[in-house]
Amino acid sequence: MIFRVKRAQAQQNQQIFRVKMDLGYEKEEFTTISFKISVANKFRSFSKKMGASNSMTLLLMLDFFESNQLSPKESIGPHVRTLESLIKKRNNAIIAILKVMEKNQTKPTVAMLQALFEGGDKEEKKPTLIERKSSSLTLDEELKKWKQNNN
Repeated sequence: MIFRVKRAQAQQNQQIFRVKMDLGYEKEEFTTISFKISVANKFRSFSKKMGASNSMTLLLMLDFFESNQLSPKESIGPHVRTLESLIKKRNNAIIAILKVMEKNQTKPTVAMLQALFEGGDKEEKKPTLIERKSSSLTLDEELKKWKQNNN
């Protein structure tokens, strides 16, 4: 009886193991690769962080290097954040250049073209009130001068 219970538990464990097994690789056999203990422990902890088995983690790493055409021996160069800040600076510089161009070239040109097209329709308005300069003329003299100008 005890033997049957242990056998049933072993079958359940095998079924659970098959469910957890990597999809598409269930029927493949395992092989051994020798690593230093510290490297193996580091890789196992990395696999746990990734939430995948050791086989799938290694496969993901290899696919990453192959698809991005990277080599672990080569340096990637500047950090991604550094590249991002450089791109933002260049974008800000381009925006500043565009604003200067708009201010110094586009707006004056548009204003000149509008003035040309609308210039024939509108006459310049003369001011209706003219400032008088103080004069030492009397009222009679001013009246005579006004009558002469209006005739």
